[in-house]
Amino acid sequence: MSQAEPIDVGLVRRLIRAQFPQWADQPVEPVAFGGWDNRSFRLGARMVVRLPSGERYAPQVEKEQRWLPLLAPMLPVAVPVPLAMGRPGEGFAWPWSVYAWLEGETAERSHIGDTGGFAVSLAGFIEALHRIEPTGGPPPGPHNFHRGGPLAVYDAEARRAIALLGDRIDADAAIDAWQAALAAAWRGPPVWLHGDLSPGNLLVRRGTLTAVIDFGCCAVGDPACDLALAWTFFDADVRAAFRAALAPDRNSWRRGRGWALWKALIVSAGMTANTQPGFDPRFVVSQVLADHVRDR
Repeated sequence: MSQAEPIDVGLVRRLIRAQFPQWADQPVEPVAFGGWDNRSFRLGARMVVRLPSGERYAPQVEKEQRWLPLLAPMLPVAVPVPLAMGRPGEGFAWPWSVYAWLEGETAERSHIGDTGGFAVSLAGFIEALHRIEPTGGPPPGPHNFHRGGPLAVYDAEARRAIALLGDRIDADAAIDAWQAALAAAWRGPPVWLHGDLSPGNLLVRRGTLTAVIDFGCCAVGDPACDLALAWTFFDADVRAAFRAALAPDRNSWRRGRGWALWKALIVSAGMTANTQPGFDPRFVVSQVLADHVRDR
């Protein structure tokens, strides 16, 4: 199924007017970076409208509506609060959401004061998420692009990217790091995971982590994918602080490194668009390979 109407301010106004007339007088403005999986629009001063940008993201709407109210009370920072779920209509093909607006800036390096403290706070969020009872939570699958499932799902894709990159990277080192990640089998109990801990989904105020947004990729499974930020965003010193605070086992650390490597490889090889502001795949590959050598 495709989306015929453009996802813009006019569409949002029509949807609100038709389905939530109590908010029809509220101004609608696009969010500066509204995301890739979803398009976001400010609704008045206290709300945000999020619409999936494609059919494959549509199942995430109901999932967030169901689980966020249950997860929120047990987490140390704010998460989105669902206010309403819209239905298809007005030329829009899928369900959509209205959330309470969360104040803050995305976690760009220039917005963070103490990066080590930020890393420790993020580790605290991940630990709290892991402690939440997982029974009944959604298993990994197509709805979240297999985050929380085995890395082997992306084995062929990662190897193809390495082949495409040729001598632009150290292919032997990349294969070695990737194989080490594949071999680091997950044997723990399933836990809650966010699935997309990228800077754009972390909000800071006065340099401090205050909110985590976009739980569309959340699931119950192997949490190693939530470690990828250690290589995609942190430098070696901050990564060490993050690792010390979270204390993942060695195999989980290796799998997390594999998730980061996979993403950097497919972006570098042009197999997918770079959807994360500030994401530098060359930096990530260099960080992953250097960390892999140190961790042997």
